[in-house]
Amino acid sequence: MGPRSARGGLRPVVAPPPTVGVDLGGTKIYAVALADGEVVATAKRSTPRTGGPSAVLERVAEAVERLGLDGPPHRIGIGGPGPSRAGRTTLGPAPNLAGWDDAVDLAPPLRERFGEDLVVVVDNDVNAAARAEAALGAGAGAPDLLTVFVGTGVGGGLVLDGRVRTGAHGMAGEIGHLLVVPDGEPCGCGGRGHVEAYAGRAGMERIARRRHDAGEPTALVDLAGEGRMRSSIWAEALASGDAMAAELVESAASHVGTALAQVALVVDVGLVAVGGGLAERLGASFLGAVEQRVHDLLPWDSDLHVVPTRLGDPAGAIGAALLAAEQP
Repeated sequence: MGPRSARGGLRPVVAPPPTVGVDLGGTKIYAVALADGEVVATAKRSTPRTGGPSAVLERVAEAVERLGLDGPPHRIGIGGPGPSRAGRTTLGPAPNLAGWDDAVDLAPPLRERFGEDLVVVVDNDVNAAARAEAALGAGAGAPDLLTVFVGTGVGGGLVLDGRVRTGAHGMAGEIGHLLVVPDGEPCGCGGRGHVEAYAGRAGMERIARRRHDAGEPTALVDLAGEGRMRSSIWAEALASGDAMAAELVESAASHVGTALAQVALVVDVGLVAVGGGLAERLGASFLGAVEQRVHDLLPWDSDLHVVPTRLGDPAGAIGAALLAAEQP
């Protein structure tokens, strides 16, 4: 029975307002409203390619407003690329967001827009997605989970004993910056030879355009023109039998598998969930190649499974909302 008012009647039970989660991606900003573990509204905006953090935060605010909440949000969790510690309000530097070259405190501009009482928390985007997949997605019920997201870049999040592990610098599980080719292709972080340089869509595009400019034909450039080589373009070129696309996708799967094998040797996870725009477009054949590479490299007969993530695009935003909901 519900609570009674001073006059003896039942007080109406007022549900708390939904918690908002936002995922800052290299190409899109995805916002969700979460109530009782269910997504009740979603909104998308494209990520600006110029203007730096102020332009990105303006798009974030627009996405939140498009959720159509009854009044301003009370809590916002944000997952973004780059270093961040769960529960703080700063994000960056974020090499996959144009002009985001330093750490930026997201709380002041968001509170100016939505009210001074707004609770703002920030997390690394892949850690946020790992939290969501562990609670509600591919890892539900499993004690340990490594999540890997292959999209504009390559990120990873690590869940051990049911908890997201961030490490001393908030970078635990970030397989995208494991070294796979000494002094290899340039990575967006400034290093060379990292997984992301070969398996992130931005790095793959850089290689494809360089080879095309050197005279090697490919449908990838024909389809993309001057625009970005989106995941759909990679899938279309691959389906058409394009030799360069096939070679670069095979290389991407091999390097991701190599990195996963290294992680498995350190923390011995039994389940890896792979998602992100590029991996989802390429589908089961890509995941199969990744898993085969892992098993080829591990020095024991491993039962490690590589499975697709379940929550798709909303995962990072859902995880950010779950983090915001935990705040006092």
